[in-house]
Amino acid sequence: MRLKEQEEAVLRFATDFAVPFDNNQAARDPRMARVRQKVSGCFRSESGADQFRRIRVYISTLGKQGSDVMAALPSVFTGNPLYPCLDTS
Repeated sequence: MRLKEQEEAVLRFATDFAVPFDNNQAARDPRMARVRQKVSGCFRSESGADQFRRIRVYISTLGKQGSDVMAALPSVFTGNPLYPCLDTS
């Protein structure tokens, strides 16, 4: 009954592409590391797993903040990385 009453809000993602299909971003973020682990069998070292996690977090954060990730990545390798906004307000 509640879904019928709230049908417009429930289906808003189909007409407004700024609205995500679900609100499960927190569960999706670590999924890539888990897939990588399953495909390769394991990470070779704790350091490799940590490096993979740091890269994924960096890319994810820039993407969520609307930054151009493909433009930001070369800046990392030239020693002048684009830092994500730390303002939480």
